[in-house]
Amino acid sequence: MTELPNLMDFHSHILPEIDDGSASVEESIEMLRIARDQGIRHMVATPHFYANHHDPIHFLEKRKCAEELLRREMEKYSGLPQITVGAEVYFFHGMSESDLLPQLTIGEKRCMLIEMPQGHWSDEMLREVADIWEKRDILPILAHIDRYITPWRAQKLIRKVSQLPVYVQANAEFFLDRYTASLALRMLKADQIQLLGSDCHNLRTRKPNLGEAVQLIERKLGSDTLQTIRGYECRVMDF
Repeated sequence: MTELPNLMDFHSHILPEIDDGSASVEESIEMLRIARDQGIRHMVATPHFYANHHDPIHFLEKRKCAEELLRREMEKYSGLPQITVGAEVYFFHGMSESDLLPQLTIGEKRCMLIEMPQGHWSDEMLREVADIWEKRDILPILAHIDRYITPWRAQKLIRKVSQLPVYVQANAEFFLDRYTASLALRMLKADQIQLLGSDCHNLRTRKPNLGEAVQLIERKLGSDTLQTIRGYECRVMDF
């Protein structure tokens, strides 16, 4: 695999004991080791945030504690991926007007990972997503686009998303599943996917696996495609 400096995993649940991701700091460290061995140099920690269920102050305090715990443990090891903390924010109506948004961005950047609902995305919902950029100057990154499409009903959603001021993140599994790999590669080649993530949660059923997808992408589409992804990573982290 071509090793790119600071190759990033833009979607992970490595913060310990905060959501349905890592259950302990020890598990988090092992997940970071696996990612490192796959060539990942930077991971964005994106714990779930649900506005209808989470008290914002409690969530932010819990996230801070989980981050501090993990960073203290990381100091004992060398070569682990760098981490930046954000959130996977579940879509809610009126979110473009919420004063909470700046506290849920990725690090101190003006970008945010957003999980859209399953099912039909109404014009009102799409307008809300666009308003996050147009009103708040925060770039929406749509999480795991592969959750919402299949090879048999892709085009309508892809067309709608392409008209939004967003970046699109796809999970590694989209490329590794033999039933969706060809669609994933076509979308990436057509610049309909900008960022990649593992969406890793644990060491059992949802391990870090982005390195495997990167190997496949390089083999099928060449190293220039990886450089393009790297360019999008740099743009997001420069926001």
